[in-house]
Amino acid sequence: MKKSIFVLLLLSSSIYLQAQNEALHFFHDMAQAKEYAAENNTDILMVFAGSDWCRPCIQFKKDILLSDAFAKYADGKITVLYLDFPARRKNRLSAEQTAHNEALAEKYNRSGAFPKIVLLDKDETILAEPEFKGQSVDEFLQQLNPILAHG
Repeated sequence: MKKSIFVLLLLSSSIYLQAQNEALHFFHDMAQAKEYAAENNTDILMVFAGSDWCRPCIQFKKDILLSDAFAKYADGKITVLYLDFPARRKNRLSAEQTAHNEALAEKYNRSGAFPKIVLLDKDETILAEPEFKGQSVDEFLQQLNPILAHG
């Protein structure tokens, strides 16, 4: 019985996160993110993260990207391009995805900062590079307000 409940909770949380990611329009491919952004007139929030080794990256995803407040704010304004750079073998990405992420890092994250956040318009023009330093979702969104208000 406990095992069944655990499995149900795990499945429901997985379905919830998948639905939330779809609502937020999370992408892992620049071409798909650009296409979606162009069709929906949104900007692209490109996030370089180390999902299994970078504590601030993990915190940013949990506290900001997966928050209800961010989902509400981003709806109709932001497409998220999440580029992962995992360290553990079990989390390794495909060779194609790794090459894709590394090419974008070469262009937009030459310093190798993690998390590195870049706000782009749908034509890949850099609008801003907001920083995450452990602030609340409201404080993070305050960084985006003036940028998105002029877009």
